[in-house]
Amino acid sequence: MQNVNDFNNLMFIIQGDPMLSDLHTSVTIEELNSYISLEHGQSITVNIQRADGIILPVVVLQNATVLDLKKAFQRHVVLKQARENHTTHINWKHIWRSYWLYFSGQKLTENNKLLSEYNIFNRDTITFIKRLKSK
Repeated sequence: MQNVNDFNNLMFIIQGDPMLSDLHTSVTIEELNSYISLEHGQSITVNIQRADGIILPVVVLQNATVLDLKKAFQRHVVLKQARENHTTHINWKHIWRSYWLYFSGQKLTENNKLLSEYNIFNRDTITFIKRLKSK
């Protein structure tokens, strides 16, 4: 019962705070922490544009790697689907085998490379590009 009261108190605080009021009513602790670190300048927002033109803002730490961005994107999409009651399963292994993330003429090919090494910073937009099969 205490957890329910804690959650209700947290939601009351979030809805009453002008900086936090635009968060979803079923916000997760991870989303809340990301938002707070963004407000403190410890994180950046990277916009990922899907093939259909929809842009999804993803929050990652400033020292994030390509792999961190991919994982944050996956979490963002899964949460979005759950909130919209979509039951479609996404095969992420297939997505990452079929597409590169692409920024400013560069394929983000190295998962362990920092986003900053690709010159990706706050509010930059990354797209998907189809991987060509190597012969």
